[in-house]
Amino acid sequence: MFTGLIQKVGQLAGLERKTGETKLIVTHDPWDKPLEPGESIAVQGTCLTVTSATSGRFNADVLDETLTMTNLESKRTGSMLNLERAMRAEDVYGGHMVTGHIDGTGKVSAIRTIGTYQVIEIKCRPELMTGMVTKGSIACDGISLTIAMLKNDSFEVHIIPHTFEHTSLQELRVGEAMNLETDVIGKYVRRYMEELNKAKSNINMETLTKTGFV
Repeated sequence: MFTGLIQKVGQLAGLERKTGETKLIVTHDPWDKPLEPGESIAVQGTCLTVTSATSGRFNADVLDETLTMTNLESKRTGSMLNLERAMRAEDVYGGHMVTGHIDGTGKVSAIRTIGTYQVIEIKCRPELMTGMVTKGSIACDGISLTIAMLKNDSFEVHIIPHTFEHTSLQELRVGEAMNLETDVIGKYVRRYMEELNKAKSNINMETLTKTGFV
């Protein structure tokens, strides 16, 4: 589990292709407590497992399916990568519940400046839009953000200067893909309501008779 509060910005050192998976190599400033093999880390919001690590570098294996669902494959050597270690039980909860399981990607359709903050508009598939509500939470490239506006096929988020300066958003350009994870609580609510509606649609005179109501 993660919070969407980025702890470090690393750099992509390389992608080494293997059959069925790819080795992701990331460099970063040292952590106070070094990364350990086997622990989870969110890279651009994608939950990965550290396979090996030194004080300023770690490797993680990425399945082909993960590359398909995320923007990791589009990153170039030297690209900035948002990093967050898995939350510990004693940590203060700051952002929102982020699992690191990417639902899909959206494409940046516009970036504009209003006063001191940035407004980013992101277009995405309808099935992703159904998991969003205005003022609800969403993780974009692993960053916990609030949906400021919902449109038919896109949504907007507002970026304060601190977030812009301490994340990979500095490199973001129009047309680029962003990893999206919609609110996990909303997913469960939507699933429950879908099943409830299915059950209601099965109620007819025959089912009422069989259950003793008629």
